Amino acid sequence: MDPKIWLSSPHMGEHEFSFVKEAFDTNWIAPLGPNVDGFERDLAQFTGSKHVAALSSGTAAIHLALIMLGVKAGDEVLCQSFTFSATANPIVYQGATPVFIDSETDTWNMCPVLLEEAIKDRIKKGKKPKAIIPVHLYGMPAKMDRIMAIADRYEMPVIEDAAEALGSRLNGKAAGTFGQLGVLSFNGNKIITTSGGGALISNDDNLIDQARFLATQARDAAPHYQHSQIGYNYRISNISAGIGRGQMMVIDERVKQRRRVYETYVKNLSDFEGITFLIEPVNYKSNRWLTTILIDPIKSGGLTRETIRLILEKKNIEARPLWKPMHTQPVFENYPAYINGVSEALFEQGLCLPSGSNLNDQQLQKVIGLIKNTVSNAVNC
Repeated sequence: MDPKIWLSSPHMGEHEFSFVKEAFDTNWIAPLGPNVDGFERDLAQFTGSKHVAALSSGTAAIHLALIMLGVKAGDEVLCQSFTFSATANPIVYQGATPVFIDSETDTWNMCPVLLEEAIKDRIKKGKKPKAIIPVHLYGMPAKMDRIMAIADRYEMPVIEDAAEALGSRLNGKAAGTFGQLGVLSFNGNKIITTSGGGALISNDDNLIDQARFLATQARDAAPHYQHSQIGYNYRISNISAGIGRGQMMVIDERVKQRRRVYETYVKNLSDFEGITFLIEPVNYKSNRWLTTILIDPIKSGGLTRETIRLILEKKNIEARPLWKPMHTQPVFENYPAYINGVSEALFEQGLCLPSGSNLNDQQLQKVIGLIKNTVSNAVNC
């Protein structure tokens, strides 16, 4: 069998082990410790956010953000439909109702027009939503200027799901720093990883202090174990944070490497009829976490994204469809949704290609060659 080419595998360097070794040498193995403090400082400096709580996952960060904003059972939260389920799941953890908003075609993220329509309609129905969760999908920033203007107009807080977008910017401002709270993920497939981990970022120190308190089982200040609130085991370990500190030393290079992968795909495939890429709007910078293509079967001689995916799979190359929209998922299909058809069309035509920063030239050219051959054969049939 051909050697595996992964969609987005972890990329370790030379710095991570020194931080992990220091944790072992000093016996800081338990949760929290110097690496956690250092990792939070690194993230704050990189994003420009004033306060950071390093956590066990991006999902934990979204859950805590909802708690911080007072989302309770019976409330509604406006949530981007075109995303991974971890964006929406914590809403249900709280007993609240996700209200799904479809995408626009420029960034594939939450449509501001539908967002405002949904807010007006929910208010008309007597249920003003408690928060808005846009997502910066595949590293492409959402239209945060317009989303924040709408949020401010209706006095609604925003939680930015920037799990895929560390290193992405809009008008020079880091993704995750527009709303009241931002969410990062360091899962194994992200642009940097701590194996598993996430972070909650904000300029509001009270929100982050409270998040840290709840994330460490909400233990009150007392010599004994006393609890006045329900808490969670959501803090990152000192070992994992050490990996993160090493990864942060090369984050700028990792972004450059992912962007080079994207540019190579564009250079080699954009001339083929029926294949298109997500282009950065003016003043947008995507970290290009994953390179994605759309395959239009009408223009490509009947070729579909599934045809290409299966051909790559036969060669042990991992590729996957774009996210299946939440409003079409069995677990969420009965929740309210404001739909324009964009995300469903993207799901039908879209494919994520191998995009890791550790993808070598030989692997990249192998993927490109297979796609080129497949497209050429389809057009010539």
